[in-house]
Amino acid sequence: MKVILKQDVKGSGKKGDVIEVSDGYAKNYLLKNGLAGIATSGEINELRQRQSADAHRREEEIKAMKEQAAKLGGTLVTVPIRVGKNGKVFGSVTTDKIASALAALGFEVDKKRITAKETMKSIGIFDAEVRFMENVSAKIKVNVIPLE
Repeated sequence: MKVILKQDVKGSGKKGDVIEVSDGYAKNYLLKNGLAGIATSGEINELRQRQSADAHRREEEIKAMKEQAAKLGGTLVTVPIRVGKNGKVFGSVTTDKIASALAALGFEVDKKRITAKETMKSIGIFDAEVRFMENVSAKIKVNVIPLE
């Protein structure tokens, strides 16, 4: 009997797979527990359309992320920080502060996506990276200045 899995089933397949199983396994376990549905030609066609729509949506998301990474690449972000009279910095620049500075420039970036190669505990220009997804990232410069 051919069935379409509605959930991942260990040893049988992943959600959306069309598999051939014995009638007893299908009726007594998969169908009874709602893990699968009978694979009719209409159901298989609907599944293929849904999978192609998901693939197209994923491609559009990747394209949008690459465009945003291209716009963001090489951007200089200025982050002010409190400095004592002797030039000593109070604290360090966090990814949250960098994300806020990017938001002020019009780039909405989650602070969890920002990584810095070194801690920013002094005045100067530092390198940071914004990772949108695997193989899609943008390098930015962070200019740490004294708060006035």
